[in-house]
Amino acid sequence: MNTSEYILDKVAPIFNRQGYVGTSLSDITNATGLTKGAIYCNFSNKEDLALKAFRLNVSLAITPLFKLVAVTEGSLNKLYAITNYQRSYYDLVKDRGGCPMLRVSVDAKFNNPLLFETAQNLSSKFTLGLTNIIKDGILNNEIRPDIDAVKNAKIILSQIEGSSLLSFIHNDPDFIISTMDFIDFTIIESFKKVKI
Repeated sequence: MNTSEYILDKVAPIFNRQGYVGTSLSDITNATGLTKGAIYCNFSNKEDLALKAFRLNVSLAITPLFKLVAVTEGSLNKLYAITNYQRSYYDLVKDRGGCPMLRVSVDAKFNNPLLFETAQNLSSKFTLGLTNIIKDGILNNEIRPDIDAVKNAKIILSQIEGSSLLSFIHNDPDFIISTMDFIDFTIIESFKKVKI
């Protein structure tokens, strides 16, 4: 592990827990045991460090889901793979401060435009991915043709992120688990074509 990787490994959870504004240079130097000079020898500024820390948090928490979906066959199976992944999401990210997309979106909106835009782009990628899964399901005759792919993608992502927020507010993963059950048994089930 090189110095940059070491710094990111130590500070990424801190940025995720405390936010961009709430993470001070002393938090960073205390966590790493390095001087300010050593930190900024590897990163151009705090914004650069926060952006790379966010990307690391995403690579640990969200990228595995994207990879899982990519290797899953069938649109309905992809949607169920998403809800199954989310059921263990609380345990995956609880020690790192929660969902990085949610944390950064709220924290950085008014004080770090680049970081906020990166989180916004990730959310758009997630929405587009869900939309394409549903559209593919319609094309492949798995999902009813009257289903509005964009609207339902937004609803599913809203439920995923909302349940994540509430799970962390209440320290209770059941908000996520119950919501994933709702998505499975109410939304995804309603997508299925009726067999004659």
